[in-house]
Amino acid sequence: MIKEFLTQCIKRGLVRRLNNLKIARMAQLVTRSSPTPSGTPVLFFKASTGIDDLSWNSGFHLLVSWAFRLQGIPVVYFACDSGMSHCVLGTNRDHVQKEPPCKSCVVQSKTLYTGVPGKSDWQSDLRTQVQWFNYQRDEKLAAAVASLTVEEMMRFVWEGIPLGALCLPGLRWVLRVHHLNDDESTRYLFREYILSAWNVAQKFDALLEQTQPRAVLVFNGQFFPEATARYVAHKRGIHVITHEVGLQPATAYFTEGEATAYPIHIPDDFEMNDEQNAKLDAYLAKRFQGDFTMAGIKFWADMRGLDESFLKKAAGFKQIVPVFTNVIFDTSQPHANTVFEDMFDWLDLVLEEIRAHPETLFVIRAHPDETRVRKASRETVAGWVEACRATDLPNVIFVSPKETLSSYELILKSKFVMVYNSTIGLEAAIMGAAVLCAGKARFTQYPTVFFPQTIEEARRKMKEFLDAETIDVPLEFKRNARRFLYYQLFRTSLPFGEFLEPSVRATQTRLKSFGLDELVRSEAMKVILEGVLEGGDFLLEEQDELSREFAAWEAASDEDTLNFEKENPI
Repeated sequence: MIKEFLTQCIKRGLVRRLNNLKIARMAQLVTRSSPTPSGTPVLFFKASTGIDDLSWNSGFHLLVSWAFRLQGIPVVYFACDSGMSHCVLGTNRDHVQKEPPCKSCVVQSKTLYTGVPGKSDWQSDLRTQVQWFNYQRDEKLAAAVASLTVEEMMRFVWEGIPLGALCLPGLRWVLRVHHLNDDESTRYLFREYILSAWNVAQKFDALLEQTQPRAVLVFNGQFFPEATARYVAHKRGIHVITHEVGLQPATAYFTEGEATAYPIHIPDDFEMNDEQNAKLDAYLAKRFQGDFTMAGIKFWADMRGLDESFLKKAAGFKQIVPVFTNVIFDTSQPHANTVFEDMFDWLDLVLEEIRAHPETLFVIRAHPDETRVRKASRETVAGWVEACRATDLPNVIFVSPKETLSSYELILKSKFVMVYNSTIGLEAAIMGAAVLCAGKARFTQYPTVFFPQTIEEARRKMKEFLDAETIDVPLEFKRNARRFLYYQLFRTSLPFGEFLEPSVRATQTRLKSFGLDELVRSEAMKVILEGVLEGGDFLLEEQDELSREFAAWEAASDEDTLNFEKENPI
């Protein structure tokens, strides 16, 4: 085991070095090939994705900025040079006072920005540059937060900026809990995040004042560095775009809204045609067999059906109701908890109904990402089940994160489905199941599931569904669920697979070999440039088979013309 681990580390280190050499060469080529920039710049900031390796979002960030520069659009990178006393990715949750790995992180950033002038002060004669920022501790602010409790820091505002609220999602994410302990370790980290966020706010706001950018692009917008930058940019009325990994492999999602909330505008009159339905069904057929990945992770490589022991137990009950939970960070984002305080508050209510309905078999399923290596939750559904002794009840089965039981077979045998805000709720709606949702999810922006808006209404709906002989599901739920998933998969997921591929760790990426003209001409870059510069919707164009063939012919013709002109200059 140790030998295998060391071999993997050596391999990863070698691949990282080779990838960084390739990035540096490409970055130099971009600098040499870019025309003289003109106009107001676009600002790029991504302090919370990747430290010493190329994450997928770092790859998206880099490639998009290259495409901008290659078309003469000035780019300013706002880059951290030990600019925070503690950052989210650099936090050691077991030893929170340990300094972050700034040295390796800055080296990685300098690799990404090879060939770009690096300045500590904006110089208007250099239209494309890296603005490095360092850390300056504000002693007045430090004194103001020194004696605050965790609860007080959550509500803390400084000079009009809600620093506490901006830091809270990242704090919960890195500690892998929703309910924060009011101990010195947590208070220390919260204080340092607030101080670091204030430093980002001051430095980024000064850069905005100096550059007056046409737009700002940031990763995610949830962790405090980017969340703070987004906040101060919005205060100035500046166009801000956030990005995240898309639903398809090697794809990105860009939006003017919160990328993690996935705001999508689907025209009311959009109806899927036969080709689109077939495309979605082909994807779902694979997903229902467990053949899918998310952010490079394949959760159910060996999905198994419902076994004999499960079916035998289920036969002793009137009905089956699965309870699908989610991971801590996905349930702790500010936009998720609009009805319940948190997922565990909802589970407490579910437990009351479990006790009141012994005729119903409840299957509580923990999310498979809950125990992911290096990202394992510390406040878990398994912990909740153990603490409240839920499995002591004869009508409860608990499915742990490591079990590969087919959720889809379970849904088919269920009376209705309960979810907090995980994607399985959308898939269950597509399968025609009645879905009772408790947290705001990506898909609840359209009528796809039953989504009570108060705790009392949620309690009443649970009782109603459990006692009803049948549940009538509006036809629009399935229609909207299919339309939403189709848009997620085939309109909002912008393809980067021509330029990026999985690295040793599938959650990391590395550059493929490609020509710079391929990058600029790519479908994803055209959509992103139009979205940033012209207020486009960041959606891929719909093309039928004939249009795709014509586009391929047109691209080939353009290439032939370009080659002819190079070989036969006037």
